[in-house]
Amino acid sequence: MQNPPGEEPETTLSVTPPKKWAAGVPAVVHALEYSLEQTSPRKTGVDLLAMNQVGGVDCPGCAWADPAPGRRHRNEYCENGAKHINDEATTRRITADFFREHSVSDLAARSDMWLNQQGRLTEPMIKRPGSEHYEPISWNDALGVLAQELTALDSPDEAVFYTSGRASNEAAFVLQLFARAFGTNNLPDCSNMCHESSGFALSETLGTGKGTVGLTDLHHADLIFLVGQNPGSNHPRQLSALEEAKHNGCRIVAVNPLPEAGLRRFKNPQKPSAILGRGTQIADRFLHIKPGGDLALFQALNRLLLEAEDAAPGTVLDHDFIDAHTTGFEEFARHARTVDWDDVHTATGLSREAIEKVRDEVLNSKRVIVCWAMGITQHKHGVPTVREIVNFLMLRGNLGRAGTGACPVRGHSNVQGDRTMGIWEQMPDTFLDALQKEFGFDPPRPHGLDSVDSIRAMREGRAKVFLALAGNFVRAAPDSEVTEEAMRSCRLTAHISTKLNRSHTVCGDTALILPTLGRTERDVQADGEQFVTVENSMSEVHTSQGRLEPASPLLLSEVAILCRLARRTLDGKADIPWDTFEGDYSTIRDRISRIVPGFHDFNARVTRPGGFQLPNPVNEGVYNNKVGKALFTSNERVVPRAPEGHLLLQTLRSHDQWNTVPYTNSDRYRGIHGSRHVVLVNPADLTELGLAQGDHVDLVSVWADGSERRAANFEVVPYPAAKGSAAAYYPETNVLVPLDSVADISNQPTSKGIVVRLEPALDRTQPGTA
Repeated sequence: MQNPPGEEPETTLSVTPPKKWAAGVPAVVHALEYSLEQTSPRKTGVDLLAMNQVGGVDCPGCAWADPAPGRRHRNEYCENGAKHINDEATTRRITADFFREHSVSDLAARSDMWLNQQGRLTEPMIKRPGSEHYEPISWNDALGVLAQELTALDSPDEAVFYTSGRASNEAAFVLQLFARAFGTNNLPDCSNMCHESSGFALSETLGTGKGTVGLTDLHHADLIFLVGQNPGSNHPRQLSALEEAKHNGCRIVAVNPLPEAGLRRFKNPQKPSAILGRGTQIADRFLHIKPGGDLALFQALNRLLLEAEDAAPGTVLDHDFIDAHTTGFEEFARHARTVDWDDVHTATGLSREAIEKVRDEVLNSKRVIVCWAMGITQHKHGVPTVREIVNFLMLRGNLGRAGTGACPVRGHSNVQGDRTMGIWEQMPDTFLDALQKEFGFDPPRPHGLDSVDSIRAMREGRAKVFLALAGNFVRAAPDSEVTEEAMRSCRLTAHISTKLNRSHTVCGDTALILPTLGRTERDVQADGEQFVTVENSMSEVHTSQGRLEPASPLLLSEVAILCRLARRTLDGKADIPWDTFEGDYSTIRDRISRIVPGFHDFNARVTRPGGFQLPNPVNEGVYNNKVGKALFTSNERVVPRAPEGHLLLQTLRSHDQWNTVPYTNSDRYRGIHGSRHVVLVNPADLTELGLAQGDHVDLVSVWADGSERRAANFEVVPYPAAKGSAAAYYPETNVLVPLDSVADISNQPTSKGIVVRLEPALDRTQPGTA
């Protein structure tokens, strides 16, 4: 049960054995308990019955694809989706009285959970220079303050426009249009911190930054790899797709440093027979890999496949595909044959025999899919790892055919759509040319700032105004102290938000809170009730329309806020009909249809049941990269190592968490109850380190330049983590990752494979602080 919103949750740890299966009756019970604590039974029912349905509201949580219309369950949502949608629909409200009672310093000392539990923001607020309190401000004055600060900048590049994946296609398109008409490409987003390595690797090798599979491909694959992901907590509806694949005869290999309940067995709460029975075994084979060892694993598999072809020429590799659609094979093959098995064992912790058994699974499968998430991308070598996965898929022609392909599993409901709409600091000239043709202004061409570079620019005084469209930038970013210092260096920070979070407590000289409608709420504009659109992880575009009355009459939609700000800031600088856009979102979609490939007849096609599928050039045999073919790459071998007395740490989410916001202090699938300030360590490693369950330690990260970071007072929990590794929750551990520790090529923060030592806690009264 939740604490009342005025109280901080208790943090007394209890530990039970990790669960051996996911979902089932407990998932239903926990979802309903949380939902009913947040809002009324009527609102709970309205939200849940409309969630992920045709004409209903898209889950604001993960971006997993919906089944085709006619195949959707009446309850087409997961436990965490139900919690998230009703967390947004909460009846709790934050008013001006709340901010009079709580200073910014007071709020900054509160937990992330406490801040979220206070409820919905209801009116615009401003913290003026020198003040310790937010106070009410009218919309007219709030947008005037923001517009004045923007127009007073010496250069448009002194402004940063951040976007989270909960923004709609329409809002994202309007934001990037405003930013570029203003004169900057400074458009960082949450992809920069989550899947940027996937985008760079896939664009280089296949010519598209997106995955190549649809939901039906998963249903009909012979073999699916689940690598560096935990679907049971982070995208539970994937388990339904995996269940169907299993029933169709698919084999599944899970590759993870931790055994996860959702990777073991799934009791589908939508099927009474599954709840009452044993459910479905998901993983047929589990590779208990060390953090960061995935590159070495796929390099080893690729060597084994080449050797199998040597032993039986013409029977293993798909030479027709390789010859017709790829380039770079010979150089790749020479490099792959030099893989050293001692290095593979050191990097992965796996025996050659275990990897050879996986090779045999591959040889027995005609259709193979590899799914991955941030366990792959948040390493320094994230880009080479994804490139090696692509090599693996190409060897046997597992691209462009039904039941095959690359499947980066993204979080946040529209993170992929935001990028499609132009939220990227490096959009190609073809997109910018289309903007110029459509709106008659010349968009800036130099690349802008991503998330990491935006923090650097704010810290150095080169960026002075920060505007966030949703999200919780301060807690999503690495190097917490540096990020907060950078934000406080701004002249103005502004956040378009539905609920209170840590970023609102880390203020520039002037700070604005601009409250917006949630996905669950009706959006009525001058031309009537509006809907918005989103794009899921499998490139399907569909509508989302809320059913509830707004939490406050003072709320504005994201589109309305941005259009009004653009009018005030640009003052006719570009011939863009902001008033029309605000009053009728279909006019935005008309413009998108003329600018973004694949969106022709946008308004007509998106209102069809289920929306429409964007074309994927890879599945048509088209590769829009520099070489015009699928590219084999030779990737340098990486062997992550921790010095004696140290461990490789991965940061992760708990089950009861959505992005940076925990809903409770528990993680029941892992058996952690009542506290998030824990570090999960292999029992053999604890023995070697002289530690035991219940010990309190500081996590100290160690970096090549000699610098160290400290996260204080974590309680030790023995856990079946891979030998030589540990795990702890973020955002509490973001402090351990320096701003300059980023993935090669993609500049994505490296929140995995962190070398740490565990020291006796210096101060047991301050859990999790730096």
